[in-house]
Amino acid sequence: MDLDTLTAAMHAFVESKGWYRPDSPRPQTPRNLAISLVLEASEVLEHYQWRDEPVDKASLAGELADVMLYLMQLASISDIDLGQAVMDKLNVNYGRTWDQPADE
Repeated sequence: MDLDTLTAAMHAFVESKGWYRPDSPRPQTPRNLAISLVLEASEVLEHYQWRDEPVDKASLAGELADVMLYLMQLASISDIDLGQAVMDKLNVNYGRTWDQPADE
């Protein structure tokens, strides 16, 4: 499944809950979405707290999906082509090295 299809499905879900309405109790602002993204990423960490492997892979998959949904929504409402951003970042990273101290 491609990123555009996933993004459209995410927007359809958010619309169905009324979260894009001005009077929504869950305003879908970039700030709120960024906070939610970090909170969901923290829930991914819980699966590894005190262990090397997650106990419940299906639950981990659900948390990873939550992270991706918030990331896609934040990118979309910020008018960022996430697919292009990933490709651009990969191109930058090809020119980087990680085996040298940061101040060099």
